[in-house]
Amino acid sequence: MELIPYPIGPLNPKVQDLGYALALFAFIYVFVARVLPRMNRALELRDDAINGAKERAEAVRARAESERLGTEALLAEARHEAARIRQQALEQGYALIAEARADGQRERDAVVADGRARIESECAAADAELRMSVSELASELASRIVGERIAAPVEQGN
Repeated sequence: MELIPYPIGPLNPKVQDLGYALALFAFIYVFVARVLPRMNRALELRDDAINGAKERAEAVRARAESERLGTEALLAEARHEAARIRQQALEQGYALIAEARADGQRERDAVVADGRARIESECAAADAELRMSVSELASELASRIVGERIAAPVEQGN
């Protein structure tokens, strides 16, 4: 049995073919209506998991980058502080060396001045002692040379 009594070829389907097609369409429609939303939900969950993980990874990466920059800033500040401390220690060392050198030179000058004063006083004492005994030594030497005793002249207070 044909649906339309005119011969129009393949556009005139048989009723039983239409029944099969209608039953198959209903089955596919129900299948798609029930399965397609589940598939869409699964795809959305998958997409959310992928994009969420990506966003979390980006957040962690950004936080790690900010931590790295903060750490580098701290290290740069610590290096600067260490250089400043080294420079201060170097300057203090130079100041201490200069002070010790000045103290040493003052001590040396004091020792040299004291030594010169002692030498001068000892020279003056030796000169005075030699002046007192020069006539005695001269007469003793003359006595040895001549072979007789020669008396030393008595010194008068000059």
